[in-house]
Amino acid sequence: MSIAPRRLALAAATAAVLAVTTSGCSSGSDDDKTESKGAKGPSSSASASSSASAAAPAGSGDGTVPAGPGPQSSYTVQKQPAPGTCAYRWTAAKEPLPDTKCTPGATNPKVTPDTLKTTICRSGYTKDIRPPTNITSREKTANAASYGYKKSLRDAEYDHLISLQLGGDPNDPRNLWVEPPSPGHKEGAGPNNPKDVVETKLKSAICSGKADLRKAQQAIARDWTTALAAVGIKDDGKGRRETADADGD
Repeated sequence: MSIAPRRLALAAATAAVLAVTTSGCSSGSDDDKTESKGAKGPSSSASASSSASAAAPAGSGDGTVPAGPGPQSSYTVQKQPAPGTCAYRWTAAKEPLPDTKCTPGATNPKVTPDTLKTTICRSGYTKDIRPPTNITSREKTANAASYGYKKSLRDAEYDHLISLQLGGDPNDPRNLWVEPPSPGHKEGAGPNNPKDVVETKLKSAICSGKADLRKAQQAIARDWTTALAAVGIKDDGKGRRETADADGD
């Protein structure tokens, strides 16, 4: 074969390889686009929630907490992390804390330092934005599987990590977790959650100008047992004996 035909043959072979390679990449991109179109909002999948929380986990870096979509006129059941992919943390006093990757917290964008009087500092506000139980009961069951919680759901609270009264997002799955009861709980007695009292104290401090909204949100997302001290509020130790705000979480 002469040099010219050889060159023509080599060029043809190269073009064929390039065509196959380009076709394969295009197919992969189409699949990715299809997945993206199918994923809507913060609850599209467990991996989507994990990605969001990994990008801005509570209590790390600058302490930024991700923002959620805010209150909705009609709530839908949000997809939870895959079963068994979340792990509880425990303080030295055996108080439960959530997995920072599954549950980093999420804020309600409608609550800002400028809107306090019309949002969290207004009586009845949380009742207006709370998702209905027919939504949260199904999410709670799925989230229990996410955390591998095997005990009675009657004794566990489906808890907003950043409570509604502190400007937490109402139904972002990054802000909700099945919280086991605290030590001293009597089985079958329902939730035993001193975190509620901490939330009420933080809200009172915010609304009276004694605490900063963002710092309080970051503190409770990081560790609810140290949140009061983190924003400079004295804990008098009455947490378990006090009554939480009925307008709270």
